[in-house]
Amino acid sequence: MRITKYPSDLTDDQWERIRRLLPKRRRGKAGRPRAIDRRDLIDAILYLLRTGCQWRMLPKDFPPWGTVASQFYRWRTSGVWERLHQALYAQTREFENKGPKPTAGIIDSQSVKTTEQGGPRGYDAGKKVNGRKRHVVVDTLGLLIAVVVTPANVQDYDAAPLVLAAAKRRFRSLQLIWADGIYGYCQLVDRVWLMFTLVLEIVKRPMGAKFVALPRRWVVERTLAWLSRSRRLSKDYERSIAVSETMVQLGMIHVMLRRLTVA
Repeated sequence: MRITKYPSDLTDDQWERIRRLLPKRRRGKAGRPRAIDRRDLIDAILYLLRTGCQWRMLPKDFPPWGTVASQFYRWRTSGVWERLHQALYAQTREFENKGPKPTAGIIDSQSVKTTEQGGPRGYDAGKKVNGRKRHVVVDTLGLLIAVVVTPANVQDYDAAPLVLAAAKRRFRSLQLIWADGIYGYCQLVDRVWLMFTLVLEIVKRPMGAKFVALPRRWVVERTLAWLSRSRRLSKDYERSIAVSETMVQLGMIHVMLRRLTVA
């Protein structure tokens, strides 16, 4: 049994689940084995995700920060993180006694501030946030199906076709999507049916109620709260929108690993 150094480190069980899903390693030059332990690399990436530190600020007991960052970006480009997310998603659904393919989901968005790092951004006048907006679709368990990141000035009903297209590409089985009132504008309900053969059901807030857990809608709000526990996701620190989407996927990977290995 390996002793964990930080609360974000993988347990032995979690590592075994991930290890089997990673691509096979190539040997180093002259046939030498690689010197860096992959588990240490992933522990370092999860540490950065949970604490929100900079790559250069990773503790010295992890591999060199440049090596860790390079591996993160290589795996993002080659689709390793996405494949990990998909595999763990199926395992989590099975763990919860659900079928591997969802038929219903919930859509919502979250506006977050950006930093001086640069990249696309916009101003969300409703939330008074200058930054980006995460548009997500989750299943009835709160597990992430699709995420699309845009500047924060993009309206929810304008970005909905983008994230719903990603969700439908992943799961043709999707039939029903619950949403809040903002998604009822611009004939979106009819457009979603024509574009994706999806029923978009608007869950309205009761008249006069300000704070109430709406049926189905609370599930996606809980998911956004889960993700916000990772300080790297408390703002959008990434220059690239594609990297921002990968960070959200990585946050859900960590959530699912903990769910699968609960004592």
